[in-house]
Amino acid sequence: MPIDGVSRDALSGEVIERQSPGHRGKVVGVWPAGGAADADLAIRAARKAFDTGHWPRMTAAERSTILHAVAANILRHVEELALIECLETGKPINQARGEIGYCADLWTYAAGQSRGLEGDSHNAIGENRLGLVLREPAGVVGIITPWNFPFIIVSERVPWALGAGCTVVVKPSEFTSGTTVRLAELALEAGMPPGVFNVITGTGAAAGQVLAEDPRVDVLAFTGSVRVGTHLAAIAAAGIKRVGLELGGKGPQIVFADADLEAAADGIAYGVYHNAGQCCISGSRLIVANAIRPALLERLLDLSRRLPFGDPLGEASRFGAMVSDQHIEKVAGYVATGLREGAELLLGGDMVDAKSGNFFAPTVFDGVRPDMTIAQEEIFGPVLATIGFDTREEAVALANGTPFGLSASVWSRDLETAIQTTRQLRAGRCWINSVIDGTPELPIGGYKKSGVGRELGRYGFDEYSQFKGLHMTLGRGQPWFQH
Repeated sequence: MPIDGVSRDALSGEVIERQSPGHRGKVVGVWPAGGAADADLAIRAARKAFDTGHWPRMTAAERSTILHAVAANILRHVEELALIECLETGKPINQARGEIGYCADLWTYAAGQSRGLEGDSHNAIGENRLGLVLREPAGVVGIITPWNFPFIIVSERVPWALGAGCTVVVKPSEFTSGTTVRLAELALEAGMPPGVFNVITGTGAAAGQVLAEDPRVDVLAFTGSVRVGTHLAAIAAAGIKRVGLELGGKGPQIVFADADLEAAADGIAYGVYHNAGQCCISGSRLIVANAIRPALLERLLDLSRRLPFGDPLGEASRFGAMVSDQHIEKVAGYVATGLREGAELLLGGDMVDAKSGNFFAPTVFDGVRPDMTIAQEEIFGPVLATIGFDTREEAVALANGTPFGLSASVWSRDLETAIQTTRQLRAGRCWINSVIDGTPELPIGGYKKSGVGRELGRYGFDEYSQFKGLHMTLGRGQPWFQH
């Protein structure tokens, strides 16, 4: 574990072994099983680096230079990082490679923007009065990341926190710690001062929860399930700790009758099968105009049957393994529930090539009612629930009819229809004629139970900043006490 610039084993001496989900029985990672004592060391290092260290007191130009150097280091290690990500998560190597490259761009963007962070001035509040709004770093940031996109999610948060002048302690998932550990090492090599970017590996209960509990941590950023996010937010609330949460999703893909069906079918397949469906912004609900429903489903089923899946190390694979046996059982349980509640299974519904790894077949349901479990709860697997509609108002109501609001797609050739629909959707990330697209410039985050706060773009720096109002009186003010 990179703590205060030093690579450390857990104080207990215990380790966690990670077996590759795509290669049955193969151990691909061994990480320290960190606990509360290790978290204490990391928090202490981050606190010291913030309170007395150079990082928060550097010029923005100095910090930006180091962040740019981290981005360059990522690009120099794309193949190494992609291999670690592929083996630990089970995602295809091509996908992992693309994600690492995207993360370098995230660091580059944050590095550039960090030089332009600003406050505000108020020069019209009185002849002898001047007001300034000062932006200051929020302090020590605890960041807890999940197993589905470990390198992307740490790169969506850490460079923004560091760019704002904060120091960080990151707790990655115990399933996928490898790329986060390497990222912290690459940051040190790029000139990051010790104590600024620390990593603790281990389980959430043993190591992660400490970040919510400890008063020395000023901000907590968590990405994961609603259940765990709610628990951590309650702990943080007791200490009045600022919390940013990106939680679950149940993304709708609304397809109007005038849509390009070939493009829509391809996008829908990508939206629900990307990362084997283990994606919080997965397009897992197909809300389709009844007039085109049979034609679209025919195209989608054809694509689903021909989807290249298998060994994550295969260059042709587009569909990899799921994270664990337990998660496979959870997804299979949702399929069983869908059948029990009366949905029609058109394709899949079970494991494929189980002797090789955790592979679950592309699965499509039709005849889904909006109140069914598979239409309301996040499955986090390659399972699509299809619901028909006749009017735009009906489509919007269906799309908004879950507790989640993380992402949504609209497919239509009519720009007015598409834009007006997205304006009515209660979702933090919307696409028109695409899905699971992203760029560092645009903010991400959720409505409703999908979370609070925003990452990326200029808004991402606000999550890790404090704003101080400074009121100045120029000259002698009007006396309060008259002699």
